[in-house]
Amino acid sequence: MSVANRSLEYREKVDAVIVGAGVAGAILAARLSAEHKKIVILEQGPNWQLGDLLSSQIWSRRLKWGGAPVELKGAHPAGHSFNMGWGSGGSAIHHFAQWPRLHVEDFRMKTLFGRGVDWPIAYEDLRPYYDRVQEQVGISGDHVREPWRPPGEPYPLPPLKSFKQAEVLANGFQNIGLRTGPTPLAILSQNYKGRAACLNDGWCDAGCPIGALAQPLLSDLPTSLANGAELRTQAAATRVLLSGDGRRAIGVEYIDHSGTPKRQHADVVILANNCVQGVRLLLNSATSHHPHGVGNSSDAVGRYMLTHFSAGLAGMFDIDMQNHLGTTGSALIGQDAYARPEGSYSWFIAPAHKLSDVLGIANVDEVLFGSALHDFVRRAAKGLGSITAVGEQAPRAENRLILSGTKDAYGLPIARWDNALDTREQTLFATMRAEGLRALKAAGAGQLWASERWVYQHIAGGLRMGAGPADSVCDSYGRCHDMPNLILAGAGLFPTQGAVNPTFTVHALTQRTADHLSEHWGSYAI
Repeated sequence: MSVANRSLEYREKVDAVIVGAGVAGAILAARLSAEHKKIVILEQGPNWQLGDLLSSQIWSRRLKWGGAPVELKGAHPAGHSFNMGWGSGGSAIHHFAQWPRLHVEDFRMKTLFGRGVDWPIAYEDLRPYYDRVQEQVGISGDHVREPWRPPGEPYPLPPLKSFKQAEVLANGFQNIGLRTGPTPLAILSQNYKGRAACLNDGWCDAGCPIGALAQPLLSDLPTSLANGAELRTQAAATRVLLSGDGRRAIGVEYIDHSGTPKRQHADVVILANNCVQGVRLLLNSATSHHPHGVGNSSDAVGRYMLTHFSAGLAGMFDIDMQNHLGTTGSALIGQDAYARPEGSYSWFIAPAHKLSDVLGIANVDEVLFGSALHDFVRRAAKGLGSITAVGEQAPRAENRLILSGTKDAYGLPIARWDNALDTREQTLFATMRAEGLRALKAAGAGQLWASERWVYQHIAGGLRMGAGPADSVCDSYGRCHDMPNLILAGAGLFPTQGAVNPTFTVHALTQRTADHLSEHWGSYAI
């Protein structure tokens, strides 16, 4: 079915239409609807409720990307589908809730290390928002035991309980001269603001039906709906609509659940969908006024895509490591190797193990099958310990997303993502891997396993912020350089992403945008 073959149904104009019901979209919808703005949220996936979440690895796959495929190309193709969410709540429903802050140095990579690019804002601009968000959602951690942590208020909750695996692996890192501390987690170690504390059963990746893990279904989405915002799920945005002169966004075209093309007009258009689909939407919105895509006068849309490359390692111990307990993310973090000229990396240590899937026991030794696999799983179910290093990829123009010649079910080009790691990043992966093997040996592990190639985690960039349109798409508040009432939100704005998970920073950055929109609404909706 082609969009061009169907008549379009128009909808009454609203104050703002928001594409994407994940973290960024939910935050902005909650704030604007609280100020009596008429808001429509378009979400391509299903309408999840907290009661839909089940502690099952098979079921949890429904929370991962279920939309149009993405072509993965380049010398080192990146990973996509696992890193993206599907449905209301977005990827925050299945994220691991590891919430370290970006470091002060992450905002000044070009100035300090001569690589990458500087952010148009500094850490101090986001610090009050990091502090605000951690109090709102309830982060568990110990800032004193994170000697690398940048300045900020202490966490509102103590660290989650740790188990034998964390104790044993922490000794291994200490034995090779590296420090560890409790991972800051957006998971409740105690009851907090009407929410129940974590059960330490390790099902975070499948969603958290008791609400211990912070995500939009608990707060911002319900708040938005209570304030009168309208959420339309199974609504796939296909094009940003522009005024006749091409100077303003006037709405969004989308396909509804029945396959009918519709148009939602609005004073302000906000793209808060994941960065891959945000780029794709802008490129697919090309007109005679914007022949290379909306917001793309400087050819920056889709460039400087970012991901993390990770090294996963495991060791077998002859004691009960209690490795089925804890969280999907990690009990401990180590950042002694952060903020270096050759690139940053972080250690995430002692996750809870399940039988299969992303951190599954059965995936540790991929050559085993049959009775040998059964014997291995029996030993590993108690004796396995694992660690993961997350490395920083620098922004490069050639790591970009463009439109493919392949079309989706609606006749629109899908995204093609070209990605490669440079020599420095491949060397950094080898460094991470070697260090992890030393730590596991020093912890007393017998048999060892280490990934020969990197695995990709997290996706950012492609819509990066900057001081002007020469090499960026929007300003630090997400306002598109080319169009005053088109707002971009989410990890796509990151000029760099350090070596930490992006969700905490997305929260902080979006709250800053929400403040600016609230204070300057008249300059947007004109």
